[in-house]
Amino acid sequence: MRLVQVMVPAGKRETVLGVLDDEGIDYAVTDETSGREYTAVVSFPLPTSAVEPVLDSLRDAGLERESYTVVVDAKTVLSKKFEALEATYEADEDTTGDRIAREELATQAQELAPQFSTYVLMTVVSVVIATAGILLDSPAVVVGSMVIAPLIGPAMATAVGSVIDDDALFGRGLKLQVLGFATAIAAAAAFAWFVKTVNLVPPGLDPTTIEQVSSRLTPGFLSLAVALGAGIAGAVSLRSGVSASLVGVMIAVALVPPTAVIGIGIAWGLPVVVLGSSVLVGVNVLSINLAAMTTLWYSGYRPDNWLRRDQARSATLSRIGVLVGAIVVLSVFLGGTTYVTYATAIAEQDVREDLDSVLDGAAYDDVALVELESVHTDRLWERPLDPMPERVVVTVSVPPDTAHPGLAAAVREAIAGDENGVDVEVRFVETQHAPSLSSTPATSPSPSSTPTSDERYRQREHDRTGQSSTRVGLARSSRQFSS
Repeated sequence: MRLVQVMVPAGKRETVLGVLDDEGIDYAVTDETSGREYTAVVSFPLPTSAVEPVLDSLRDAGLERESYTVVVDAKTVLSKKFEALEATYEADEDTTGDRIAREELATQAQELAPQFSTYVLMTVVSVVIATAGILLDSPAVVVGSMVIAPLIGPAMATAVGSVIDDDALFGRGLKLQVLGFATAIAAAAAFAWFVKTVNLVPPGLDPTTIEQVSSRLTPGFLSLAVALGAGIAGAVSLRSGVSASLVGVMIAVALVPPTAVIGIGIAWGLPVVVLGSSVLVGVNVLSINLAAMTTLWYSGYRPDNWLRRDQARSATLSRIGVLVGAIVVLSVFLGGTTYVTYATAIAEQDVREDLDSVLDGAAYDDVALVELESVHTDRLWERPLDPMPERVVVTVSVPPDTAHPGLAAAVREAIAGDENGVDVEVRFVETQHAPSLSSTPATSPSPSSTPTSDERYRQREHDRTGQSSTRVGLARSSRQFSS
């Protein structure tokens, strides 16, 4: 609910009151005695969705657009007429629920976009914290950095400025986005370089081995869905007049961590890291702006001047077209990484199945799989259509003094056949187990049954963690064979 106060100029009093009477609106009139050009102040409550159409009706009746008007939030209104008016607007299919007025929308967007100095400072602090959290591989720190990131304001200001034809608001939002991200990348790179130079991280650290980094190197189409959802949520929260703080965190999720990863890639001189995270940031920024602009336009926001509506429509559609075109271009990269990720997962599943088929053989009854690692290195970038790993490392558990020198060759034959390019390394870990003194024959495995490699692996892990038996002694040695 809103309370609207309108300063009525001389000669417009009866016109304003006539419009309010026709709309069935309760109002109070106070004579203005300040000696200015206004003669009265009219105050009246309105449902949120009625503010814009009622103000438009007053302007159509001759109330100047420059007339002093204040719209404030109202907590409670007790009035029969107000209840009837609220029911009318709720039943009107042409109104959009809790959609706030155009003027309120512009004010909300301006308030969300802070002053440039404040915006840059908060963005730099946020991305530095995110960089530290990523290098620490601490999701909690990364999430904390998102809370303070002021990224929702500029995107919403750009969208609102476009749909209501406010060039100043549009330009301000665009400026904050471009300069803010440039500053954030520079700050992340400088901080990461400092951390690396003074050895605040282990020497020789490979950032690509950090989960917070590797997860942002190959963005797929799901990243596009996250960014579009964040943009829609931001626009809906803005048009509803509700707090956008939580939505701002969601937008920061799509923008802050990959921006920090760009800085890490620059500091460590890793072009692949910079490329992958830059594409992710670009797709997310474009998608958020596209979703917000489209949502607000679909919600019916237009300039208050009829003569400017065609101009706003042309400008908004042109900008939407540019955003869609840029996203389509970047989607080629997204499609490629999505395919590579899918193909790699299928290839790794096939490798595991081929390995199981070898270990299930009678010759390897005493061999249990401990770990399977597929190493791709740079093959995904050099040969994207070949999802097979460059190297496969298999770690198996065997009884003491047991040799299987042909296992590596058998595994390689099962995985790659006669094809070259896949190296297989088998590491043997000799293990020795003593049963728990409390063990009973009922809990011992039947000697007549031959467990599969998966069953042997699960049993070994079960025993190793001590959940069903106490490990009395363990002797280990390692051997490895390669093929």
